[in-house]
Amino acid sequence: MRYKLTFVVGLALGYVVGTRAGRERYEQMKKSAKDFAQNPAVRNAAESATQTGRQVAGKAAHLVGDKVGDRLPASVTDRVHALRERGRVNGKVDEDDWGTSNT
Repeated sequence: MRYKLTFVVGLALGYVVGTRAGRERYEQMKKSAKDFAQNPAVRNAAESATQTGRQVAGKAAHLVGDKVGDRLPASVTDRVHALRERGRVNGKVDEDDWGTSNT
């Protein structure tokens, strides 16, 4: 409930500030946000965080799979194996020349 209230208050505050600032200020903030998102350092940091998250999630999936492996129904086990193999080509994770994902 607390997060919903915080979101609604932030939304209302953003609306009020946005309407008072006007269209020019909105366009200026939009351009600044776009420039920030396209900054190579920001993009590299985001990609690095994504790769780290994938690695950690993969390790966690293997640990959980090893601990609960035969206790799960066959349908769940088959689905997990299918998801594991989906991103692999010839036994290796499919990555481009730079070692980054295609997302």
